[in-house]
Amino acid sequence: HLQAQTKDLDDYVTPGGYELEKILNRGSVAYTHVNEVWPNVYVGDEQTAKDKFNLKRLGITHILNAAEGTWNNVDTGPGYYSDMDIVYYGVVAEDVPAFDLSQYFFSAAGFIQETLKNPQNKLLVHCVMGRSRSATLFLAYLMICENMTVVDAIEHVKKRRRIIPNWGFLKQLRELDQKLQDKSSARCHTPPDG
Repeated sequence: HLQAQTKDLDDYVTPGGYELEKILNRGSVAYTHVNEVWPNVYVGDEQTAKDKFNLKRLGITHILNAAEGTWNNVDTGPGYYSDMDIVYYGVVAEDVPAFDLSQYFFSAAGFIQETLKNPQNKLLVHCVMGRSRSATLFLAYLMICENMTVVDAIEHVKKRRRIIPNWGFLKQLRELDQKLQDKSSARCHTPPDG
């Protein structure tokens, strides 16, 4: 059995963008504000991120804002949560195909991995709609830290949340997929502090 599986991965080729879009659109769940996509990991939208009562109810301890900043983004920041016990991590990213979100793939994956080391922690990854930027960063985490291919990662998340990364982000995920296939040693590592 083991041999067959390894062989399959050797034959694995990163699909093209069009193929990935087809996978994304096939049999996905209805769109809601927030979904648990992994044990103790929620992907959600701006409304979820700003609703402190609901965050408390969900038991959120960590927040990764993939749309930090004021322009067309979710302007929360660590100050917004100062009355709550929340560890905040912000990424300034635009939801446009030309934006290079891949520059944050490893730092965001490190933050997610570090958060999940403690089973008491619960993480919200969000952007404005919770469909493109936040979804892309979480897909990258699954690929970098959970050894998933881009296809496995998309299949896993879309069963739990309606996600639509823009085509530029899909391209960046495909490039990450190819890099990770090339050298399966360069996987998850916790970034140095600072």
